[in-house]
Amino acid sequence: MALSSYTRHGQYLTLPNLKGLSFEKAEQVLEEKKLRYIITDTVFVEGMPKSAVVEQNPIPNSKVKEGRIIYLSINSNTAASVMMPNLINSSLRYAETVLNGLGLKLGEVTYKPDIAQNAVLDQLWNGRSVQPDTKIPKGSYINLVVGDGSGGVPVMMPDLSGLSIIDATKVLESSLLQLGSVVADGAITDSTKAVVIRQNPPFSQGATINSGQAVDLFLSIKK
Repeated sequence: MALSSYTRHGQYLTLPNLKGLSFEKAEQVLEEKKLRYIITDTVFVEGMPKSAVVEQNPIPNSKVKEGRIIYLSINSNTAASVMMPNLINSSLRYAETVLNGLGLKLGEVTYKPDIAQNAVLDQLWNGRSVQPDTKIPKGSYINLVVGDGSGGVPVMMPDLSGLSIIDATKVLESSLLQLGSVVADGAITDSTKAVVIRQNPPFSQGATINSGQAVDLFLSIKK
């Protein structure tokens, strides 16, 4: 990777682009320019050479004085590990949110006959089922097997209004339904005081819903 050219303007240098260079090469360039450096972080970027410069501060082409400290982020030799979460029986939407939060990626989603529509039935890494709390590299793709909802039988839609999230979840489970999204209506500082004010699909007397479907809940603080 070619370095950006630099020129002297009084006491200032134009900082070269160090991104993608090996640490050894970047160190050599900085020494030639009479600049100092500090490694502030090591990260893992897939596809980038090991020990290469990932980020620099100041950015390339900045005007800096001789002796200025340049802060470098270096690509790690190995990917950081995370603990595999337990996604079984959770909704597909919730599972994807958890994976993203841990730095994992949702891979292939395969549907199989099951009354629990969009509920995770199995979690796979490298083609095999992976147990919760297994260490896996950050950035890994996790494939999910989820239910397609086939075979679901109609069940009575429960009225969840006024229930806490814990009680509402128990009612859904006993009704063979899944907990969908949970949305707060305003700030909730004490979850023990929050109750369901609305549900989707909505409740109506005598209404039915196929077993395995997800029900979204909207919470607010008790008045």
